[in-house]
Order: sequence, then C-alpha cells, then structure tokens
Amino acid sequence: MADAKPLFETYNRIPLRFERGEGVWLVTESGERYLDFAAGIAVNSLGHSHPHLVETMKAQAEKLWHLSNLYESPGQEKLASRLTSETFADKVFFTNSGAEALECAIKTARRYQYAKGHPERFHIITFEGAFHGRTLATIAAGGQAKYLEGFGPKTPGFDQIAFGDLDLVKAAITNETAAILIEPIQGEGGLRSAGREFLQGLRALCDEHGLLLILDEVQCGVGRTGKLFAHEWAGITPDIMAVAKGIGGGFPLGACLATAEAAAPMVAGTHGTTYGGNPMAMAIGNAVLDVVLEEGFLEHVRDVALVFRQGLASLKDRFPEIIEDVRGEGLMLGLKVRVPHSEVLAAMRDAHVLGVLAGDNVIRLLPPLTTTADEAREGIARIEQAAAKLQQEQLKKTA
Repeated sequence: MADAKPLFETYNRIPLRFERGEGVWLVTESGERYLDFAAGIAVNSLGHSHPHLVETMKAQAEKLWHLSNLYESPGQEKLASRLTSETFADKVFFTNSGAEALECAIKTARRYQYAKGHPERFHIITFEGAFHGRTLATIAAGGQAKYLEGFGPKTPGFDQIAFGDLDLVKAAITNETAAILIEPIQGEGGLRSAGREFLQGLRALCDEHGLLLILDEVQCGVGRTGKLFAHEWAGITPDIMAVAKGIGGGFPLGACLATAEAAAPMVAGTHGTTYGGNPMAMAIGNAVLDVVLEEGFLEHVRDVALVFRQGLASLKDRFPEIIEDVRGEGLMLGLKVRVPHSEVLAAMRDAHVLGVLAGDNVIRLLPPLTTTADEAREGIARIEQAAAKLQQEQLKKTA
C-alpha cells in the first residue's frame, strides 16, 4: 500500500501555509500576517515580491529560461564582470546552490595544488560547528555527526579542528594540506564570528605555507553584514569564495569566485553544470545587484542593524532568564537563549514573528536587507512579547 504522504519525510515542517509575501511580511492562506525574520534562511535578501525582481523575471520569462553552457552567455558575462569588479576575484563559476558553489571551491583548491605538482595536497582544514552543505563532500567538510550518519564512509580529505584557535590551525597544517575553509560567521553553528584577528591569521598562514584560503559566504555574503561580503570587515581577501542564498533574492543561484591564479587549472572539461548560470538566474542575480550596489543601500543595512542590536540588547537586559547573549553582525543576528531554543521560536511564532534555529541553542534572525527601522522595532516588540511570556512561565516554575 502506498504511503499517504508523497514527500520524503526529511523535514519537520512547521504547520504554517503561506500564500503570498509582501516585503518583510508573509501572509497565510487564512490571512494571518507574520514578520519574516527568517527570509528563507537568509535567501530573500530583498524581501518578498520586490518590484524590480518581479519585473525582471516577467521580462526574462518572455525571452529565455534555459540554454545550458554549450553557448556563450551574455547574462553570465555581465554578472561575473560586476562581481569581479566589486571583489577580490578575477573568475566566476555559476551554480544553482551554496552546496554546489562549495563543491566547485573544493575542487578548485585541489586542482590548483595538483597543477602545482602536488597531487598529495588535497586535504582541507575545516572547523567545528561549520555547515557547508548536504552533498557527500560538504557534509564531510562540515564534520557534524548528525549529517554524516548512515551515508557510508566519510569523504576523505577534511581535517576538522576547533573554531577560533590559530595555534591548532598551525599544528594541523601538513605536507598534504591544500587549503583552509571557513565561514567568516558561522550560521547554523550558532552565529559565531571568526573575528578580524583570526581571519587575518589564517590569511598569513595560507601565504606562508602556499595554501589557498576558501571562504564560505553563502549565508553571510551579499550585504548581510553591512558590507558586500563579511570578510571585508577583517581587511583580508580569500583566494576562493562560495556565494549563494542572497545573491538570487529567492531564485536558486550560487557562485564560486576565485583569483585568476587559483582558477587557472580549471580548464575546459574539469567541471560543469547543466542548469548553473541559466539566463533566468543571471537576469535575477543582476537585478539583485542593481539594488544592493545602489548608493546608500549598505549604509541602510548598517543603520537598521544598529536598531536591531540596541533593541535586542535591551531585551537581554530585561529578560535575563530567557536571553543570554546577542550575537552576529549586520542583519545576521542571533539570540543565545537559556531555555530550549525551540520553545523560544514557538513563542515568537505565537507573536507572529519568524526566525530560524541554529546550533549552540541560538535563534537566528535574518530579516530582509530592505527591512525598515520601524519594521525592526515592530519585530523587537513581538520578540519582547515572546520573551515576557516565557519569563513568566519560568518564574512560575521556580516559585
């Protein structure tokens, strides 16, 4: 007898059914409105139904959706040119997702060392708490047992160490090391920031040992921290960077960016994709950059982030039994809580504001970059309702 549920049961879905979105708001089938501070897990960078993205998609739908990479692609050339002009990179490979962007980054680093005459150098140093995707290689890079269990032997070549300890990194480098891979701010790992000094130390170690520095900016990139990319706060540049989520504003799009030297061995036939860089994705990616690169946009992100930071700090002071700490940068924020984070998220949903669970008992707040100061204050007021309710319950338990 066929299972009554046709979908793979790989998600514990929240019983909410959204029909449409308007900016920072989501509206259910029954008309209830929720402030969306999850943004599709940092994907909907310009909110829901952004007029420029909607018009771009309509116009492109009447031209071309898909061609494959058998032919020249003006849309890819335009978006790649804009990305390279705004970053450290010289070359770009377009993908459909963050995991694919990381796969390309890993292959590029290994191929670079192979081309240098060091095929033995294929190991990549990664960090505890990391999340790099769901493919066999990226779950090995992330190293979390809950994602590795049941999928056979762990893909070799990833050496994981504690997050934030430069001495451990030095000790982990061997003659087989090809690269170091890190998120400047861990998303799923609990909004833990690598910090300026640590990133600068990694850059120096890579230069000293002939390694490539790979940054995973799938979640923290494309304006989320108030800079176009999070590593800019540390004043360093990587050799390779994986980007996705916000760059498509809700449309599946990722990219692997690299210096000319790092990308040089990736010649015809070494890597490929059928859907990656399709005309629709390129049109929308360019439309996202139209907005994010507008004068004053990143300043707006920083200004609204300050409203969030001040409001959340106030909640921490007023509800110490519930909120332990406020983490993150820009509009990539986290509440480290003292009660189970699932209970906090449920209380927030009751107040009609959405967030995302993360490791280390943290709630992620990832609002659209277009969120206004008033919308930020409204969200903080709703989180306050949730915290007040939970604190009252805590006090009753200890009375």
